[in-house]
Amino acid sequence: MTEQKEKKENRRAIILWSIILLLLATNGLTIWLWLTGQTEIVRERIITRQVMVERETIQSDLESLKKDYETLQTSDAAMQVDIELKRARIDELIAEAKRHKGDAYIISQLRKETETLRAIMIGYVRTIDSLNTLNINLVAEKKVVLKQLDVEKEKQGVLVKEKDQLKSTIAKGSVLSCFNIIAKGISFKRGGKKESETTRAKKTQKIKVSFSLGENKIAKAGEKTIYIRIMTPDGKEMAKGYDDNYKFVFNKSSGYFAGKEELNYANTEITGVTYCEGQGEFVPGTYMIEITCDQVVIGNSTLKLD
Repeated sequence: MTEQKEKKENRRAIILWSIILLLLATNGLTIWLWLTGQTEIVRERIITRQVMVERETIQSDLESLKKDYETLQTSDAAMQVDIELKRARIDELIAEAKRHKGDAYIISQLRKETETLRAIMIGYVRTIDSLNTLNINLVAEKKVVLKQLDVEKEKQGVLVKEKDQLKSTIAKGSVLSCFNIIAKGISFKRGGKKESETTRAKKTQKIKVSFSLGENKIAKAGEKTIYIRIMTPDGKEMAKGYDDNYKFVFNKSSGYFAGKEELNYANTEITGVTYCEGQGEFVPGTYMIEITCDQVVIGNSTLKLD
């Protein structure tokens, strides 16, 4: 009896310890799962906080960038129009930053575009400074020329010629000049063979953009691809498609073109005509038109459709 009793006691002890170990293991697993959950919550909170901080930083950067753009003033009408467009875009980005408080992807995209806009602004500052310096130099040279004319009247013809050559060299530079820009709404009749001009948005099928490239002996001759970028009245880029086939680079940025033209440039004045189209019907309002060559915007115009 004593031996049997001892065996029973041993079995009870084994069962008891088994239950204790099982409880310890269960409790340990529960604690581990709880700690893991808490760690994940903390990690998500940290990530969310980082996104919020980045959003606040970007919003602050955009506000600062907006003030910087507001200080930019130039007598170059085309450049001033582009500056105004960039100011409007900054306002849009500020609104997006306020709407997407916790969206890490949107915040990342806003950061990239903010950096692009800042790089463009730095380019504007350099260009405006260069133009101001150029104007100062021209004024100083004019004074010298006038003084020399007073002293040596016989050299008047030579001095005038040198002054004209200086102005001509400055005006040409390495970037092509674009002028005589005319944009018109076009509708087609007789199976697309006959076109007629229209100012009505509903009747417009394409926008016809004609332009001239000026003589430039410094620029590289050869095939030139002219891209026409059009912003619709509702702030969208007009294009037949929004894939890489319609994407191009300009002013260290990228966008979509509504039309393009291949011209064989021989360093002399040449004209071009491009028919531009997008998706869907045209809407009433003002269309902003940019002409780009060699990744630089060389001309601007507008078209208003009723």
